Amino acid sequence: MAMARKRRRNNRALLATAALAGLCLPVQAAIIGTCTIMVGASGTMTANPAIGILGSKQAGGSSASATIVASSLACSVLNLLDCYSVSAPAPAAFSSAPSGGGTNVTFASVFRLDGSGVDNNGSVPQRVINGTHPMQVDLTATKSSGIFPAGNYQGTVTVRCE
Repeated sequence: MAMARKRRRNNRALLATAALAGLCLPVQAAIIGTCTIMVGASGTMTANPAIGILGSKQAGGSSASATIVASSLACSVLNLLDCYSVSAPAPAAFSSAPSGGGTNVTFASVFRLDGSGVDNNGSVPQRVINGTHPMQVDLTATKSSGIFPAGNYQGTVTVRCE
């Protein structure tokens, strides 16, 4: 008889544990889409002859690259009503610069998608459909007075996919 009571208690304990575990299960959620940014080559900024502009579009400079992979179920099903947008706004300052190199400087960025030769303003999001999209990004720094002092400069543009 003592054995039978023990089994009933164990069964109740198992039932209570199972019910509690059922309440603690994570909630399932549908993934509507993803946008992946794969960073490619870094760009190179060079100076113009007057040394008042540093930019990747100057002679000897090169664009940075990235690849955007967009996949949105809603974009496919709803005929492009909810696709991703890509932007690459210019930074507010250099990531690193020699003393005085970052004063009186304004920054501008542009980007091109899918091999297009059309420059898009970096701050203006451009819609992308599902698929893989190669991207080139250019950054220009302009000194409003004086010239850029000699040294190493680094500017970082953040690519966004929203």
